[in-house]
Amino acid sequence: MRFLKKKFYEYYLKPDIIFPSRIDRREFAFLSFSDTMMRRHISFPTRDRLLYYLRINAPAHAYYSSAYYRRPDAATMQEKEWMGADLIFDLDADHIPGAFESGYENALRMVKEEMKKLLDFLLEDFGFDKNKMHVFFSGGRGYHCHVFDRRVIELGSGERREIVDYITARGLDMDSVIVEKEIFADGYSIKKVEIMPSLPSWRGRIARGIIEFLKEIKSMEREDAIKKMMELEGIGRKIAESIYDSLDEERMKRIEEGMIDQLSAYKRLIKPLAKKLAVSLHSSTDEPVTADIKRLIRLPGSLHGKTGLKVEKVDIDAIDEFEPLRDAIAFGDEIVEIEVKKPFSIEMNEERYELKKGRARVPEYVAVFAVARGFAEG
Repeated sequence: MRFLKKKFYEYYLKPDIIFPSRIDRREFAFLSFSDTMMRRHISFPTRDRLLYYLRINAPAHAYYSSAYYRRPDAATMQEKEWMGADLIFDLDADHIPGAFESGYENALRMVKEEMKKLLDFLLEDFGFDKNKMHVFFSGGRGYHCHVFDRRVIELGSGERREIVDYITARGLDMDSVIVEKEIFADGYSIKKVEIMPSLPSWRGRIARGIIEFLKEIKSMEREDAIKKMMELEGIGRKIAESIYDSLDEERMKRIEEGMIDQLSAYKRLIKPLAKKLAVSLHSSTDEPVTADIKRLIRLPGSLHGKTGLKVEKVDIDAIDEFEPLRDAIAFGDEIVEIEVKKPFSIEMNEERYELKKGRARVPEYVAVFAVARGFAEG
C-alpha cells in the first residue's frame, strides 16, 4: 500500500483535474487509503484550495456533488439548502449480465456500447446539445455522463426518474409502438402490424431496431441466425426457426416499408428487442442513479483507488476511438519491480501482460494497476 500511496502523491503534485462549474457551491468528499469512512461535507472556495487539498492528502477516491448548495459544507443535507443539480448518468459494467465473463477489457467494451446508446437517446430523443454534456470514463468499470443544461438543473427526483423510465423502456406501452391495422379489400379484411421507422421516439426506434435486426438475421447462415435470435429473452428455437424460414425477399421488403404480417413469431420479437435497445441505468440497489438529486460523482481527472486509472474525459464525437486502458493511464512506463500475489492478464497501452506469481518487472502503469487491484505488492 505504501507504493500506491507514493504514486498517488506524485500524481497529485500536478494533477490533470477538470474542475466542475460553480465549484464554491459543490460539496466534496474523499476516501483515503487508510480510512473506511468517507470524509464529506467539505467545500472549496477556489480551484487552488481544492488542488492544495489534493496535494496534501492524495486521496484514494475523490468525489463532488452533482448538486449546487448555498452552504455545501453544512453537516446535514437540510442545512446545505439545495439549489439544483446537474443530470447525472452512471453506467457500470457490474449491471450488465455476463459482462465480466470474458474479462475486464471486454466488460469495458460492453459498457461503452451502453453509453453510446444513452448518448443517442439524450441527443436524438431529448434534444440536448452535446456542448452541454460531458462524458467521463469512471476510472473503474464504467462511464459517467453529466448533463448541465439549465433546463434540467431544477428537476426533482420524480422528473429525473421519468427520464430514466423513458430511456430504459420501463412502462412502455407496446400497443402504442406496434399498431395493428385492419385493411379491407374485395370483401375481405386482412390484419397487418404497422411499424413507423421514420418517426421519432420509441415508436421509430423500435421500428428501426426490428428492421436492422431482421436484415442482419437474413444475411446470416441459418443456424447462426437461429442462435442469435435465441439470445433474446423469450425466443426459443421454434420461434427463431419460424422467423428465419419465413423471411424471404418479399417479406423483408414489406417490413422495410413498415408492414409486418400478422404472425405471432414476429410479434414475439418486439419486447425483447425493446430491452436490447434500452439502456441499463441502475445502481447497485437497482434504483436509478439519475433520480438522485444529491448524488456524489467522481471528480474528473482524479484517480480511482482500485485501479490507479484516471477519471478521463471522453470526446463524444470520438467515443469509438476511446480506449480506457490506453487513454486513462496516468503513470509512465518506467520499469518497476513488483511481487505478483495472484496471476493475472491485462492489456494496457496496447501491450498484453501475462503475469505469474512471483517477482516481475513491468512498466509503472501496470505496477500501479496490479497493486491497486490487489494482484500484487509494490
